Amino acid sequence: MEFRSLQKIAVDALEDIKAKDIEVLNTSKLSALFDRVIIATGDSNRHVKSLARNVHDKVRCAGGQVIGIEGEDSGEWVLVDLGDIVVHVMQPVVRSYYNLEELWKVAPKRSKKAVEE
Repeated sequence: MEFRSLQKIAVDALEDIKAKDIEVLNTSKLSALFDRVIIATGDSNRHVKSLARNVHDKVRCAGGQVIGIEGEDSGEWVLVDLGDIVVHVMQPVVRSYYNLEELWKVAPKRSKKAVEE
């Protein structure tokens, strides 16, 4: 499946069930394992599980491959591995604690002068 189509299907699946604060991060320059990280928030264990399951189902129905899904038992943080895209669905407290957005942002370049000091 084409990369942009897969990303659109995943985001649409999250929007269908009212995910909050959906962010798509380009990680292609930071990791060779995947090109995008999609992060979304669900209101409860049940909501998080439903969001992740909807991403799984919509990707499969469109002919895409789901490598795996982790964390469905607890429903606090569910990861859906789509190969080039990794989808994280989390409850607000978990998302705030782990702050994946900050982790996957590109670090600012330091000038040569700052390095010498």
